[in-house]
Amino acid sequence: MHQPTISNESLTFSILLVLVAIFISHKEKLSLEKDIIWSTCRAIIQLLIAGYILKYIFNVDHELLTIALVMFICVNAAWNAKKRSKYIDKIYVTALIAITSGTFLTLLILILTNAIAFTPMQVIPITGMIAGNAMIAVGLCFNNLGQRFSSQQQQIQEMLSLGATPKVASAAIIRDSIRASLIPTVDSAKTVGIVSLPGMMSGLIFAGVDPLQAVKYQIMVTFMLLGTASLSTILAGYMTYTKFYNQRHQLLVTTLNKQ
Repeated sequence: MHQPTISNESLTFSILLVLVAIFISHKEKLSLEKDIIWSTCRAIIQLLIAGYILKYIFNVDHELLTIALVMFICVNAAWNAKKRSKYIDKIYVTALIAITSGTFLTLLILILTNAIAFTPMQVIPITGMIAGNAMIAVGLCFNNLGQRFSSQQQQIQEMLSLGATPKVASAAIIRDSIRASLIPTVDSAKTVGIVSLPGMMSGLIFAGVDPLQAVKYQIMVTFMLLGTASLSTILAGYMTYTKFYNQRHQLLVTTLNKQ
């Protein structure tokens, strides 16, 4: 079967699609031209660096290098998830623990069940998918928690004044925040194969793999995304709600009013 390739010339011509986006932004006065150019240049540089690093790691095929890159992905995912926390300071460690725990548990299950082999060629791409999805879910969880604690201050204060503990007073907020943060992952699972043909499945088919075999891999990916996102957001939610209270179990109103 013909091996799909893309020439440098074809890649250069594909930049016309970016120019279309810039033209639309300029015509509609969206003021996104600089952001589009910056994000495009950054994506090119990051992907080229990642390509050379992955090529080296795949050739070396060393366990420690593989684990180091997995941790590197988790560290960066946590850093980006932290940026969504507008209401809480010093949340990076929480994001790192939540994302790393979910990612490593999922990888452990996949490796022990022989769904994937412990090789950089399989572990690293899978890590990128599950850590990236966990990053979005945890970031949404932080944002949802902040918004709900801010908008429901009165109800929480009333529950605390009646003798409720912070955990009891926060239970509904934690539950709703976790549910809301999982909606994108759940909706993606609902529409996979009907609306979208995800990257892994499309890539395998593009590379000449039998479509049914590609479907099996995509089903596995769907399962692991749901599992990782659920575990990571639960950890993030229950580790974060305490930061909205002081040591005397009083609600930190000044933190919630911060924009």
